[in-house]
Amino acid sequence: MQAKFPKDSRTVMTDLVLPSETNPLNNLFGGELLARMDRAASIAARRHSRRVTVTASVNHVAFNRAVPLGSVVTVEASVSRAFKSSMEIYIDVWIEDRENGQKSKANEAIYTFVAVDDMGKPVAVPPLEPETELEKQRFDAALRRKQLSLVLAGKMKPNDATELKALFTDN
Repeated sequence: MQAKFPKDSRTVMTDLVLPSETNPLNNLFGGELLARMDRAASIAARRHSRRVTVTASVNHVAFNRAVPLGSVVTVEASVSRAFKSSMEIYIDVWIEDRENGQKSKANEAIYTFVAVDDMGKPVAVPPLEPETELEKQRFDAALRRKQLSLVLAGKMKPNDATELKALFTDN
């Protein structure tokens, strides 16, 4: 299978925060932002795999800044690493300053998607080849995150988590 690049899956969705999407503090509901991130991640996973994809897990979400009513929100998602049938999707959320239009990072998340066939069975996905320094950092960290998740779920023995052990031992 031919390797793909993160830019091949890059998905950018921009939208406005409307009153019906806000909490009593007039900020975007967290669940609404999660849904937007899930849609962008789904598109990125599909672009990488060219298959139907399903959300396997939400590995990390950081709500670092509130997103106020009327904000222009941009959700950017791309595959950060591909495994056998799963893909880690890294998501950055940006908001625009109303006055000057400058974007600032508000939130981020990491989702895992699995490519499936018509019967819902996992299928192989193309490998990913990172190009930029940020893509390489996210690619390397993805294996550590996967191993940690497997250890915590009891699906991998801690001694087999080579990437995690490397963080805590001198070589």
